[in-house]
Amino acid sequence: MTTQTGATPVRTRRFATRLLAWTETNRRDLPWRNTRDPWAVLVAELMLQQTQVARVVPRYDAFLADFPTPARAAAAPVSAIVTAWEGLGYNRRAVNLHRTAQLVVSQHGGRLPDRLGELMALPGIGPYTARAVLAFAFERDHGVLDTNAARVLARAVAGRSLRPREAQDLADEQVPLGRGWDWNQAILDLGATICVKRSPRCHECPVSQACAWASSGFPDPDPATGTAGASTPQSTFLGSDRQGRGRLVQALRTGPLPVERVPDAAGWPDDPGRARRIADRLVGDGLAEYVDGQLALPV
Repeated sequence: MTTQTGATPVRTRRFATRLLAWTETNRRDLPWRNTRDPWAVLVAELMLQQTQVARVVPRYDAFLADFPTPARAAAAPVSAIVTAWEGLGYNRRAVNLHRTAQLVVSQHGGRLPDRLGELMALPGIGPYTARAVLAFAFERDHGVLDTNAARVLARAVAGRSLRPREAQDLADEQVPLGRGWDWNQAILDLGATICVKRSPRCHECPVSQACAWASSGFPDPDPATGTAGASTPQSTFLGSDRQGRGRLVQALRTGPLPVERVPDAAGWPDDPGRARRIADRLVGDGLAEYVDGQLALPV
């Protein structure tokens, strides 16, 4: 029997057995894997969104030392959260984390909820992050589907590209009963270190003999191509609005900026209109505010 996604029970069992055996001795030693505290897991997951692990590791412990609980984060000004976020980029995540902390305190008694819908109702928490909290903090059997996991599932299990609903359904189907934490960490590690986007290291892969793509002779196109979440190109950063936003937020961490200095701080001294539009968006996103002719982090 073959499922709608192309996976067969025999291949699925072989895949699971080999992957779980591999992860026992090859799991990456990452600080957020040493906790089941939902707040600490959420902090890690938000930091890791579109940010490399190497940049997150030194910031993670420092952040939790300052804000070990939702209550501590909620009581702090949002400017303190944004300042502690320095070096991680995508600063809107810090604002969303602060808003989430406030809602967790006011609506959930200071503890993150353990239901998918309630988690996804919090600011900045989407399907991936909510499932990651459930799997890694509460050890629930949800499939955690990021770029790495989607690539592994498309290549090794389905042997073809997957549409969004298919990818999530397959991720959920593959989790062995009671092994949600181990399984998802293993999938993420395999995609991050071996089943990588370019030049996958198939000769080192622990599941190569159970891989659908390998079994069919690696035909083109790569099953990861076109798979939901696995092949989305990232926009160019250099010269982008994101770069200007980052420069402005970095400047604001040292103190308020007179409005006339905003173009210089954004890196666009010859385009003040663009700089002001970016500043206005920062204000709209809750990352900044105008006070007495100055742009500043919100208090």
